Amino acid sequence: MGHDVVVAVRADVVESLRAKFAAVLPHLDERQQRLVMAGEARSLGHGGIAAVVQATGASRSRISQGVAELEAGEAPLGRVRREGGGRKSLTATDPALLAALLALVEPTRRGDPCSPLCWTTLSTRKLAAELTGAGHRVGADTVARLLREQGFSLQANAKTVEGAQHPDRDAQFCYLNDQADAHLSCGDPVISVDTKKKELVGPYRNGGTEWRPAGAPEQVKVHDFIDPALGKANPYGVYDLAAETGLTITVCHLPPGTSKWNKIEHRLFSQITLNWRGRPLTSHQIIVDLIGATRTATGLTVRAELDTGTYPTGIRYTKAQVDALPITRHEFHGEWNYTVAPHTADTPTTT
Repeated sequence: MGHDVVVAVRADVVESLRAKFAAVLPHLDERQQRLVMAGEARSLGHGGIAAVVQATGASRSRISQGVAELEAGEAPLGRVRREGGGRKSLTATDPALLAALLALVEPTRRGDPCSPLCWTTLSTRKLAAELTGAGHRVGADTVARLLREQGFSLQANAKTVEGAQHPDRDAQFCYLNDQADAHLSCGDPVISVDTKKKELVGPYRNGGTEWRPAGAPEQVKVHDFIDPALGKANPYGVYDLAAETGLTITVCHLPPGTSKWNKIEHRLFSQITLNWRGRPLTSHQIIVDLIGATRTATGLTVRAELDTGTYPTGIRYTKAQVDALPITRHEFHGEWNYTVAPHTADTPTTT
């Protein structure tokens, strides 16, 4: 009984191989035929060569030779198609295609009124449509490939251009550091002060991601229209004024265009942003809690409080009132460096 089953299976295998080889082998050269038959024989294991011989009528030695070649790991012979065979590339059939594409994406032409794509998003789909309209029939995928071959890639804007550098920028940095060292040596505190961008309060999208149960993202509003009742939050470092604290405060500004160099940006605000990423700032208390919960492995801790005071805008001062303020400007760039004295009876009030 067992022997009859084996014979039946072998006959079925042989019949399947016979149909496969009849369809494939006529399209292969002699070596390829040998290797295909050898590959089938190896995949069948014991008795495989005999099965292939029965299915194809090829000699056993021929198939054994192919098995030996496969096991020896011989490299392919190389090109089968004759040199120059196959479909021609578009750049070969349309030699002007590449030049036309580069003319569209050349950065110096953007904004030029003569350019057909001036200030238009240079997507591969739009480029392909423009080229096709100009007589260069091409698809978006081919445009993408040609751009990559020419060294192009998708890139975002990079903030690297600072504009004209103030001639006293380095000198101001040195002056600021000297002032900080002088105050620290006297035991006085030195504080880095800056304001973070205003944040909308409410169920609005906040950049970044956080771990949540799959399929349960935080639901937020589609449009970022300000909620008049909640307004905006303005994370700030220090809000006490010299006139209220009774302290004499020396203020030194960073030079123009260098606010990102402020230490508070890298030591505090960057960590706050990481802590609340992906979380809608739905209330002032949540904002305060997220700021106060910010910690780092190097020892950063944050204390945050909600300032409910009212700070009216649009207040105007006269020149006489400004001149009477208890401010002493330093000899070096007094507009950047000055000392604010405590409140006195002569300190002007708002109108």
